Amino acid sequence: MRTATTEIPRLLPNVELPAYTYTTGQGLPHPFRDPKGHSHGKKGRTPKPLIAERWNESPAYLLALDHFNFGFYWEAHDEWERLARVSNPEALVGRFLKGLVKMAAAGLKVREQSVHGVRRHAASAGEVFADVAAECGEDHYCGLELTTLQFAADRAAQLSYKRELPVGEPLRVFPFVLTPETPPLG
Repeated sequence: MRTATTEIPRLLPNVELPAYTYTTGQGLPHPFRDPKGHSHGKKGRTPKPLIAERWNESPAYLLALDHFNFGFYWEAHDEWERLARVSNPEALVGRFLKGLVKMAAAGLKVREQSVHGVRRHAASAGEVFADVAAECGEDHYCGLELTTLQFAADRAAQLSYKRELPVGEPLRVFPFVLTPETPPLG
């Protein structure tokens, strides 16, 4: 994990990031439902299930990390949610993805100026990461350090955030990025 001041490497540089980040109720076109949405017509693809030991071979997982790290929280949430559904939500990998979904939801709640929502989602994500760490018995899972994820989630729940954020402009709201232990296979 890196701090916000470090240059952030793209994990899937061949995939273009969206033109804007979606936040409910801010007047922007819904990414999939609106013909003007940044991903209209692209929703049909179903990702392959995430295999924890081969996380670096999952374009959906890597793209969601890019979305999160560059402030596209709705898009990261959507990508991880779809990945969790096809990866067996009850399995360890599905529960891990739900923790990431909750972290992305916390980022969305920052954009929606819902302090309670930020705290609730971030705290819940921290609990999920603690459970995953206890169950897998490893320091890392899907390339991410579990203790650092727990710390990041707890920190996200305690911070105060800017009240005014530019509509649609991707902006990281957390002082950390999710950086895998090893680079993805290229």
